[in-house]
Amino acid sequence: MLFALRTPVAFAALLFAFVLALCLRAIAVRLTARTLGLADRRESIGPRLREDVDPFGAVGVAIAGVGWGKMLSVDDVPRYRGRFRPAMVFLAGPLVNIVLGEIVLVAYAIAFHPGYLLAYGPGSILLGIRGPVAEVILVSVGVTLLSFGVLALIPIPPLDGFGIMYHALRRPGASIQWMRLWFEDKNIGVVILLVCCLFPLPGPILLQVVDALDSLFLLWWG
Repeated sequence: MLFALRTPVAFAALLFAFVLALCLRAIAVRLTARTLGLADRRESIGPRLREDVDPFGAVGVAIAGVGWGKMLSVDDVPRYRGRFRPAMVFLAGPLVNIVLGEIVLVAYAIAFHPGYLLAYGPGSILLGIRGPVAEVILVSVGVTLLSFGVLALIPIPPLDGFGIMYHALRRPGASIQWMRLWFEDKNIGVVILLVCCLFPLPGPILLQVVDALDSLFLLWWG
């Protein structure tokens, strides 16, 4: 996101979209858990700074344009009511951001010709683009929400994709527990993500990965 400082409109849109993505994830996770009977119905579903913002995820979005929220451990979601419900709790955050991101991009395509998305690609948009204010804001918000959700689906801690994979398994084996030990408890997952944010190809590896994954959700653009 720091790359976008040279384009103030894009920077403001990207920052707003990342904060929005964090809030949507927090609300979706808590609302899903409460709806499925896995959380106290009296508990607030609103965002909470300490519980929802990961400092390393904020660093990631600052240096690479993509970031993540505070890790939700598989121990935080009870499994006593089956595998499906906990998996849905982990899926809720990425899903709501992907869906809303696509809706914003559809609105952008209807209101304007989708030239920026087709010309630059999602990765370049996350680094900040210039253009008419309304177009830049819409495409930046849409791509940021989509990218936040897509990144979260990668199945390694601290990302939500690991929780989806863990609860999808009938009996998580020794390899999954080993992965939890090293990637979650010893924070190797965070280290890998930060290295991918810092190491350039010409651009950060993590940004290239997200750009490729975003493209799968934008095939309908032709």
